[in-house]
Amino acid sequence: MQTGVIKFFNEEKGFGFITNDETKQDIFVHITGLNSKNIEQGNKVSYIEEKGKKGLIATEVTIIEG
Repeated sequence: MQTGVIKFFNEEKGFGFITNDETKQDIFVHITGLNSKNIEQGNKVSYIEEKGKKGLIATEVTIIEG
């Protein structure tokens, strides 16, 4: 499981990006990959990286309580 921070998330369009803590790479996240509701920019999250049609995507995204 990876960890990162929500860089951007547009609730109206249903997608955003997570910046991976280790690689600093931005990973696409779609609303269907969220386990948590009310995700916001700056939230610390854990997730699984999977290969999507256009690159890596985050699934099973869960907010980590600080």
